[in-house]
Amino acid sequence: MPFRRPALALTALLAAAPAGANEFTPLLEALVDSDIRAVVQDPVLIAAIRAQNAETAGLTETEILARDQDWRAQVGTAETPLINRVLSGPAAEHLRAAAEASGGLFTEIFAMDAVGLNVAASGVTSDYWQGDEAKWQETFPTGAAHIGEIELDESTQAYQAQVSVVVRDPETGSPIGAATFGVNVELLQ
Repeated sequence: MPFRRPALALTALLAAAPAGANEFTPLLEALVDSDIRAVVQDPVLIAAIRAQNAETAGLTETEILARDQDWRAQVGTAETPLINRVLSGPAAEHLRAAAEASGGLFTEIFAMDAVGLNVAASGVTSDYWQGDEAKWQETFPTGAAHIGEIELDESTQAYQAQVSVVVRDPETGSPIGAATFGVNVELLQ
């Protein structure tokens, strides 16, 4: 049975915890070692990240920022070619299927390339470039998992943490990208 806490009790618990620490960390770490690793090791996702790395390896910061601005301008409009590219195809379908199969545990999943640009996503993200954020900076260069703070997600009214991991090339073990999972901590068990 899923672990559920009343929102008020969860709010009080989180307010009392020291910054960056919470009782869900061991459960989130266990989730990284099980379900999350299985999702990011899928050959379809690996192939998509490799392909995008071949396209984006030589981009300058100015070009990356221009693509990010283009993404932001497309959010909520009818013409969304860049967003559609990230939300369509086998890798995006894989991430959506993993989110759906989680029964609400994963509220979002997106994968990034070696410069921090979105490769595939289960839904629209607010920006295209994640390379300037902890979810990429504390995973891709270090090889470590990053567990963000628990926050109330306004769209779902659920408490969630973003859990990010490096994605490694299965042939070489080298980092090729990263992936972020929005995890509804109210459903952890």
